[in-house]
Amino acid sequence: MNILIADDHPFTLQGTQGFVESYGHRVIATASNGLAALNLIQLRQPEIAILDINMPGMDGLDVARSTREMRLKTKVILLTMHNEMTLYNKAKEYGVYGYILKEYAQSELEKCLVEVEKGNAYVSDALIQDLVVTRDTGDELSKLTFSERKIVELIARQKTTKQIAELLFLSEKTIEGHRSNIIEKLGLPKEKNTLLKWALKNSGEQ
Repeated sequence: MNILIADDHPFTLQGTQGFVESYGHRVIATASNGLAALNLIQLRQPEIAILDINMPGMDGLDVARSTREMRLKTKVILLTMHNEMTLYNKAKEYGVYGYILKEYAQSELEKCLVEVEKGNAYVSDALIQDLVVTRDTGDELSKLTFSERKIVELIARQKTTKQIAELLFLSEKTIEGHRSNIIEKLGLPKEKNTLLKWALKNSGEQ
């Protein structure tokens, strides 16, 4: 099978590529962020895209959603360190075929590729046992992308735009854009510190 891999950590990317090639598959492209991954999926049309969820720019879930909206034939497998039910449900909603916890990838990736090649869904065994149901704050947080929720979490920890940009390897301008989008999605009043107040009130348990 022709496969694309996207991960913003070079060692993880190389490791995943090594495993995939050892199983007899061909890695036709790699990317270190979601936007590059989506462009390559459109350009190269791999049979499978193995994506890290947490990437700068577009996260893996955003790429999966865009792939579905564009009706691309590439099947998406997500590699993640996160076992929250909300993320898993988003992955299902976006038509993701495989969902694997990174710590078990070495033992499960080959099995996952075999199933996805057949057109079957595959979910990490450990994930099914360990899925965590996150605290419900109404449906508000579900309106946000994974990246936006991460920014809200950092705002709740009272990080500045500059600090958030450094932590997420994004520009301050990009973070400001995300802040504006989050305020709009949540329907918050356009007043000073409105997002900080909301974040402190609603994301403490996330």
